[in-house]
Amino acid sequence: MKKTAAVRTRLRLWPPRRLLVLGLLPLWVAGCISSAGLGPTATRLEASQVAAESAFTAWPDEHWWQVFGDPELDRLIELALVANPDLELARARIEQADAAVGLTHSRLLPQLSFGVDTTYQRYSEHKLFPDSVAGSQDLDSTVEFKGSYEFDFFGRNHAAVAAATSARRASLAAQQAARVAVATHVAHVYFELARYVGDREVVADTRRQREKILKLVQARVALGLDSNVELRQAEGALPQIDGEIALLDENIALMRSALAELAVIDPATTASLTPSLNTVVAPVLPGAIPSDLLARRADISAARWRIEASLRGTDLIKAEFYPSVNLTVFGGIGALGLASLFEAGSGLYGVSPSLRLPVFDGDRLRSQLKLASAEVDRAIAEYNHSLLAAVADVVHTVTSLRALEQRQAAQVAAQAAAESAYGIALQRYQAGLTGYLTVLATESDVLAQRRAATALKARALSLNVDLDHALGGGFNAAAPTASN
Repeated sequence: MKKTAAVRTRLRLWPPRRLLVLGLLPLWVAGCISSAGLGPTATRLEASQVAAESAFTAWPDEHWWQVFGDPELDRLIELALVANPDLELARARIEQADAAVGLTHSRLLPQLSFGVDTTYQRYSEHKLFPDSVAGSQDLDSTVEFKGSYEFDFFGRNHAAVAAATSARRASLAAQQAARVAVATHVAHVYFELARYVGDREVVADTRRQREKILKLVQARVALGLDSNVELRQAEGALPQIDGEIALLDENIALMRSALAELAVIDPATTASLTPSLNTVVAPVLPGAIPSDLLARRADISAARWRIEASLRGTDLIKAEFYPSVNLTVFGGIGALGLASLFEAGSGLYGVSPSLRLPVFDGDRLRSQLKLASAEVDRAIAEYNHSLLAAVADVVHTVTSLRALEQRQAAQVAAQAAAESAYGIALQRYQAGLTGYLTVLATESDVLAQRRAATALKARALSLNVDLDHALGGGFNAAAPTASN
């Protein structure tokens, strides 16, 4: 009996706060829902797993297009990088991400507000109002400061900030990927325009040559050396070549219009644009394939930051499995009527702690964590796909460039043979030793080889653009930037 009385006496002497904590402790423990067995299962690839070369020095510069030595190409790309709608969209997403970071970061700080409330009303005589107030009309006024703070014991708010920060970094990398994509598109269209311009020059030269041959045939017909059959053939060759010129003019106009659209400029400024493949410098093909694409490809970097954002999202959900503690304090003045509002007895203040326990939220929270974990697995799968595709881009482009070198060498030899055969056939025709069909056939071979040379040169430049794009277009996530 004495021991029981002593315990009761000790409990009475304990402060009420300690008794409250002891009373809430079982609920606290019960409110901690287990997340065992839940989490991502996918494994992220590393660049070294899919590409063996570790030393690589042929990374493109941030302004990689300048290596081609074409001022007009430089101008169009710089214009596109300023006003292209794709980049405007990327910039808007970064602004959204910045706002999200600021919003989540504000949860880590105490919240303070100031309010003034005034209500004019008549107080009922049949409700719980004192006799001095019931039936009267007056102003009910309150001037109050109110502050609240959430104790982030389990890292919920810090996880939200980390997720938003990673999402912002992903948006920044995505913007760089969009810049590389826009520059690449402009370069592709520009070199395609140059190919069509080169083809038109070849076809125009062929037409002039056919006009000379037509005059030669007309002279031979007048001398009785050829018949009207050869004359009709020579005359029919001109409309045929005119049709090819019209098709090339259409393609040239379409490419000029596409460049104006990409650069967001008046189409009239590109209406007379005639780039030449002969003045463009082709870069030297690198002799190795890199493995550290992780820091050199903006799309891969963006995918990696999306994984980080998803992982922090799971941390946020896991923190929801545990109790949350909030503290609200307020203080101010309040009174009926303005006359007594600032009197000494009008002060009011209070403290309001709160504890939220997710006792009955187990199924909902576990389902949310499963969903968040599946999002991480999806982000990892997208990252792995992007990494494999990036390595394949480099391998395929380098392979095509090396094969193109052999094709260009073979084409040069073939064109030399075709030019020689055409010259011999024309001489023999002038001497009356062969017919016009032989001249026409050898001329067709020359035309085909000249256009093939133009196509291969344009293809080489386009592949170099693809290689710069595949190697990241000058992006380097490892290098610090002012926006990080």
